[in-house]
Amino acid sequence: MAGAFGFKGCQKIRGAQIRGLLEAKDFFLFDCDGVIWHGENAITGAAKVVNALIRRGKNVVFVTNNSTRPRENYVNKFTRLGFTDVMLDQIFSSSYCSALYLRDVVKVRGQVFVIGCEGLRMELLEAGIPCVEETDDPDATIYNCALAPDVKAVLVGHDDKLTFLKLAKASCYLRDPECLFLATDNDPWHPLSGGRILPGSGSLTAALEVASGRKATVIGKPSCFMFECISSQFRGVDPAQCLMVGDRLETDMLFGSNCGLDTMLTLTGVSQIEEAQEYRNSDLTTNHSYVPDYVVDTIADFLPAFEDMEEQND
Repeated sequence: MAGAFGFKGCQKIRGAQIRGLLEAKDFFLFDCDGVIWHGENAITGAAKVVNALIRRGKNVVFVTNNSTRPRENYVNKFTRLGFTDVMLDQIFSSSYCSALYLRDVVKVRGQVFVIGCEGLRMELLEAGIPCVEETDDPDATIYNCALAPDVKAVLVGHDDKLTFLKLAKASCYLRDPECLFLATDNDPWHPLSGGRILPGSGSLTAALEVASGRKATVIGKPSCFMFECISSQFRGVDPAQCLMVGDRLETDMLFGSNCGLDTMLTLTGVSQIEEAQEYRNSDLTTNHSYVPDYVVDTIADFLPAFEDMEEQND
């Protein structure tokens, strides 16, 4: 579809070009942080855009690598920030998709050792997947702690309470070649205010990969499994009719490319257009998968296109 519009290759679009895209696409996938909101503040105009798409009969879903909260919490946040039409079945987090993978794909028969926040454990328990309970003494070490029996998978997500003992236990469980090694996502870091960064799940996974000598199967973006989850719950999803909107080239744009979707970079988050242009001009063809088809300053750039469509319908 990008080629049909004649401006493929991370060029900025606006006005009539955005309107044509909105009319051509039936399914819109949005990343959340950096696209829809920053922390507890909605991106200006984002709620109007999302609500307008839904009310026009477009399919809208949210694909986030954030594994720290259950989907119900996302619904509450959307409502709190003015996204009044968003429902639970529109939210696909890496924690929810990890639970689906364990339950429906590999059909795990045993306990899962989780490195992650409570929201990740809640999604697993909601899916009927038993998790190893952490009951160690504060002074326990890997030399004297108990190791749970029947651990069939290790799942790594964001964990702001990661301890050396958790890492050591996971390494022990992964010595069993039958024990699955999964990661909710491989995001290396996340931006914080004041120029600080927060290490992401990918950095924790990398430590365990080194310790265990194994590679994790990644569930979230840029893996295609998240799109498979969407396709299984929304019948008749055609990749050619989808647009993936995100703020991170190495995650969102690569996810869209891997799944055969058109991609749009919004400049309200991590990646900027200069980085996309560098990837576009690279001699390495693998770098071209990071290049968005379209670029907008913010998804609020959709709003004039909606106004034009309404005027035409009057």
